[in-house]
Amino acid sequence: MASNSCGAISVRRSEAQVVAPARATPSEVKYLSDIDDQEGLRMRFSFIMFYERDDAMKEFDPAMFIKRGISEALVHYYPLAGRVAEGPNKKLVVECSGEGVMFVEAEADVALEELGDSIGPPCLHRKHFVYEVPASQGILGSPLLLIQVTRLSCGGFVFAVCMNHVVCDSFGLVQFLNVVATMARDPHAAIQPPVWRRDIFSARNPPRVTCTHHEYDNVVQHSTTTTSSHSTENTENLSHESFFFGQKEIQTLRNHLPHNLRKCSTFELLTACLWKCRTMALDLDPNEVVGVSSFVTTHGKVNVPKGYYGNAFVFPIALSKAGLLCEKSLGYGLGLIREAKGRMSEEYVRSVVDLMVLKGRPMHRTHGNFFVGDMSRVGFGEVDFGWGKPVYGGPVGAIPLVSYLARFKDGIMVPILLPEFPMKRFLREVTKMTSEEEFNLSPDMKTRARSMI
Repeated sequence: MASNSCGAISVRRSEAQVVAPARATPSEVKYLSDIDDQEGLRMRFSFIMFYERDDAMKEFDPAMFIKRGISEALVHYYPLAGRVAEGPNKKLVVECSGEGVMFVEAEADVALEELGDSIGPPCLHRKHFVYEVPASQGILGSPLLLIQVTRLSCGGFVFAVCMNHVVCDSFGLVQFLNVVATMARDPHAAIQPPVWRRDIFSARNPPRVTCTHHEYDNVVQHSTTTTSSHSTENTENLSHESFFFGQKEIQTLRNHLPHNLRKCSTFELLTACLWKCRTMALDLDPNEVVGVSSFVTTHGKVNVPKGYYGNAFVFPIALSKAGLLCEKSLGYGLGLIREAKGRMSEEYVRSVVDLMVLKGRPMHRTHGNFFVGDMSRVGFGEVDFGWGKPVYGGPVGAIPLVSYLARFKDGIMVPILLPEFPMKRFLREVTKMTSEEEFNLSPDMKTRARSMI
């Protein structure tokens, strides 16, 4: 991928304002599901979309246009205008107060073409385009969505949103944004009614765990890493890089597989590649158990109604000793991943939900684990506020222990966070695995890769 950067830019933000529903909405308390309020989702997560200038929309200010759409959409999605509160036994609820979401307008002294490929994850200028109010860092008592619209000097703009993850997942957020886009163009347009129905993912009576869920094991950390200072659970001094997988790289990876596995999905293939290369990069004790958890939607396994916008996924884990994962072929890890995903069923989902209640909404397993999600099919790249589809739409970047597959140009971009030295080894391993021709990296990373092979 060509690495084009415009260097330092200047962004001037207006004072943050609250956008409330356009009309009065119900004042009530709504319970979140037992999937929504698990410990691992009590966080904020950011997405970003870059839009080109459209002469047909030159009379419209994107910030004002989108703000109107938000206000109208919140009439239908009124819980998003509320605030999250915690009740007994850590149970989360949404107090539907109609207060609204946070909204910021901004101006940047840069054109979209000057940003080049730096718009892909991890977005080089994310601190300029993604607004997070210091007082709203927590998930309780603060706006559920923080939105910034930044006008670019070329007439294009950047839309960024930071969401409270306990209220919706990425599919639910895209559903809301598409309604915002529709309402901005025509406040009276017909829309798919949103569905709250969080009881779909509420525990049974009595709750019962009927499946094995190692993804929630409380693993005691032992000093089994050969280079313990490289632990990714220490979030300081992490290097944030991204790797581009085009069709040629993906095909090269498939060529590593036995014929019976070559029809696997691109997501499964890249997850296996990332898991293997990351484990090799961390230089772990061969006997240490490592895992990878794939975010898997429950749609198709559970009867989720159209219009549902709550969290509707689980993350079954594949486990292996580090030594076996590193020594065996790519197909070994892929087989474990497919086996873990194959355990997904409605009973598995119900068992996860019941486990949340029986074990006090535990944190997911973090030690020795790595999470991979597929954002390439969620729909951020299809959200059209009137200026056409975004040049890039998806996650801003990776977060500790979590990477995402994002659609970028004609391939898949994967951001990842690792300490500096493991990142160099990760680069080397991925380069070797995909190098029938040299892996498609930015020029500076190609130079680094050549020095390591």
